[in-house]
Amino acid sequence: MKNIYRLIDHSTIRLLNHVAEPTIFGEPNNALLSFAIDDAIATAVGEGAAPPTIRFWVHERTVVLGIPDSRLPYLEKGINYLRGEQCNVIVRNSGGLAVLIDKDVLNMSLILPNKKEFGIHDGYDIMHQFIQYLFKDKTDRIDAYEIKGSYCPGDYDLSIGGIKIAGISQRRVRNGVAIQIYIDVSGSSFERASIVKNFYEWSIQGTETKYEYPSVNPNVMGSISDLLNETYTVQLVIEKIENEIDMSKPDIHRLLPEEEETFRKRLSQMHKRNEKVFV
Repeated sequence: MKNIYRLIDHSTIRLLNHVAEPTIFGEPNNALLSFAIDDAIATAVGEGAAPPTIRFWVHERTVVLGIPDSRLPYLEKGINYLRGEQCNVIVRNSGGLAVLIDKDVLNMSLILPNKKEFGIHDGYDIMHQFIQYLFKDKTDRIDAYEIKGSYCPGDYDLSIGGIKIAGISQRRVRNGVAIQIYIDVSGSSFERASIVKNFYEWSIQGTETKYEYPSVNPNVMGSISDLLNETYTVQLVIEKIENEIDMSKPDIHRLLPEEEETFRKRLSQMHKRNEKVFV
């Protein structure tokens, strides 16, 4: 049995590649949709209607804000700066802080049932171990600890030699868990971090805040292509992951009709949350 099956202790995995899908359930496939669809999948997986699911997603340049970012004192100025940099901006339905994704950043969601059977740290450990396994032919140095100066810092920042390549978050919905990771595959991580750094400077402007926002240092962010000295693309990384999944199992590459109802509700909630911020 392949490593990913051992890690999650399930014999079937549904694989959903939404990278090139223009729409999902008839809605434009953008970052706002991605968080709603993960909630819908987590609900179905948690109820046993769908098997554990791996979903890939990539979007055009978008700064995904966390809920604490929506309370920045000069948020409107920060958003105007981002739009001047041709960035889409959304607020996700979870904690954490600002992350910049673009066509060279692979987002992967590993969605599992039975959230009561494993703690938050277990979910992070599963993703960390899988990424270690995925690139074991190139390095044994993918570590998990907070990288000071990175954007959206956390205890499970993934790094190589102290340079952050990926960040992990979790979204727990009913009895399902979506473990989400972004991986800087290629392109300029320095530029991405510089944009987020400038966003915070525009949004804070020296004001003292109750919440501690990061002082971003672009030099501590990098891509796996640069740090592993390989020419990786999002598609090549997807193929590496697919090679670790038993693709012979039938009928595991589609969304279920019952997931659409939950998706519609979650998407409406996402729109309402964003309307409150972007008035």
